[in-house]
Amino acid sequence: MIAPIATIEILLVEDNPGDVRLTEEGFAHAKLHNRLWLAPDGEAAMQMLRREERHAECPRFDLVLLDLNLPGAGGMEVLREIRADEDLQTMPVVVLSSSDAERDIVLSYQLHANCYVTKPADFHSFVDVVHAIEQFWTTVARLPTRT
Repeated sequence: MIAPIATIEILLVEDNPGDVRLTEEGFAHAKLHNRLWLAPDGEAAMQMLRREERHAECPRFDLVLLDLNLPGAGGMEVLREIRADEDLQTMPVVVLSSSDAERDIVLSYQLHANCYVTKPADFHSFVDVVHAIEQFWTTVARLPTRT
């Protein structure tokens, strides 16, 4: 008997509506069951991850896609908070940023990002990258069991 396919819960932390749309396009082509949630800034991301206040209905996420350039608390601060929180620190975090600055890449890995991906500038490449991220993290990598 084949086990039912679990829904993969993904939190996209992104304030750029264009990049949100491109990410949605990338995941729309997936043959897997995934649900993409959106946090437009770092504060909302942490509330959703911790299931605080009006975000109590949020699931435990299987994967976080994190932009670095966010209003308010930036992506590096969000990454620091995730890794400092005992309940969240094993959650995979993929930095998906337009920055290709070496200092951002190095600091992301120092803060224990699981990987760093620079957003391509053109539509088709962006969708391909998102699809590759989704394929790796949902079919190749083994994710921690939700609690």
